[in-house]
Amino acid sequence: MALRKLRRPENVSGDFFVDSSCIDCDQCRQIAPETFGRTGEQSAVHIQPSTSHGTLLALKALVTCPTASIGTTLRHDVQEAVAAFPELISEDVYFCGFASESSYGASSYLIVRPEGNVLVDSPRFTRPLVKKIEAMDGIRFLFLTHRDDVADHDQWAGHFRSTRIMHQNDAGRLRSRIELLINGSEDVPLENDLLIIPTPGHTQGHMVLLYRGKFLFSGDHLWWSNHYRSLYASRSVCWYSWPDQVASVKRLLNYRFEWVLPGHGLRAHAPADQMQQYLTACIRRIEPQSVGLQNSL
Repeated sequence: MALRKLRRPENVSGDFFVDSSCIDCDQCRQIAPETFGRTGEQSAVHIQPSTSHGTLLALKALVTCPTASIGTTLRHDVQEAVAAFPELISEDVYFCGFASESSYGASSYLIVRPEGNVLVDSPRFTRPLVKKIEAMDGIRFLFLTHRDDVADHDQWAGHFRSTRIMHQNDAGRLRSRIELLINGSEDVPLENDLLIIPTPGHTQGHMVLLYRGKFLFSGDHLWWSNHYRSLYASRSVCWYSWPDQVASVKRLLNYRFEWVLPGHGLRAHAPADQMQQYLTACIRRIEPQSVGLQNSL
């Protein structure tokens, strides 16, 4: 729980607050944007919730916060907020909440399907979430987009006897514990409705997962930008190769999807044709940076 003595002065007065342990992961601002905003390099409460719904959203942000940086001065029953996760996004795709500090607060997702559920990246291994996923028939595959967001994968895979999937270029010391290593740069049809697409750039072994030609789980490869009003990728958070990441973004023009569900950053939802336009706008914005970098090498 957040500490009152570390309460950031940027918080407005009142019940909810963010303390100085915040790592600026953005989860609270995505879950309860009416309550939380960004000031400086961290989050803070800019408007106290005034309705029961607003309070529930703020409590969902509280239980999701990877560093327990959100606190309250009043006592609240958080059971409803805890029970909200996994939270339905659309159709059979859910947001897991309960972000992990070891993955810098990355989002993780659950795909519920008759052939076996898929957990995309790892949330915190916490008993309430485990019990809910048990009731939803567990986890068959644990798809790890890249090495940064593996978090509590050992506990999830061990508990549910899941098959972990990761690219060999990112596996490193995890190699012996990954049940299915992906090699090379070609697409891998995991099952009829699941397509693995290697997208090196952010890391050498980064991959995305396309589900039913509709939901793109993009890891740290691609996300929505409110500033540009399009999809976006950033050179500032590219740890391996920016030219490779730009090429990987361009590769996604070959696929149709309506959702972009990232590990870090905002989600995007639009008709497939519109999504192609957003992706094209993204490429036009980032490709000159890649060309400039290549010319300087």
